[in-house]
Amino acid sequence: MKKVEATEAILTAKSDKKMTWEEIAAEIGMSPVWTTSACLGQNSMPKEYSDQLCKLLHLGPDVSAALQEPPYKGTEKAVPSDPLIYRFYEIVQVYGDTLKALIHEKFGDGIMSAIDFTMHVEKVEDPKGDRVKVTMNGKFLPYKKW
Repeated sequence: MKKVEATEAILTAKSDKKMTWEEIAAEIGMSPVWTTSACLGQNSMPKEYSDQLCKLLHLGPDVSAALQEPPYKGTEKAVPSDPLIYRFYEIVQVYGDTLKALIHEKFGDGIMSAIDFTMHVEKVEDPKGDRVKVTMNGKFLPYKKW
């Protein structure tokens, strides 16, 4: 089974069970962001967690095996047209140079890891309209000099 087929099976089972990503993540003991990403094919899931997820959603060992395979990350080749995802591209287009300058000023020449990384998504209630709070926390990796 390919990752894309495993994702389809997971999405169907999630819908049938009327579960949220937060509920699924809590059941397997992982964060909602990481769990969702792995289920959507962007991270590999260790056997312990893929087996738990498949037991929870009544999916077979073929889905568990597909979840364990290393993914091809960032499969999107062009800027996506989905408005929510596009807005993240827009944020990077508008604030990318600013983030780069501030990170370099505070840490030096390097990057923020997307491997040693966590992300949390929160709903912040506001009388003017609810807000989306995304917190990204990545290890700083200095460029090596040789």
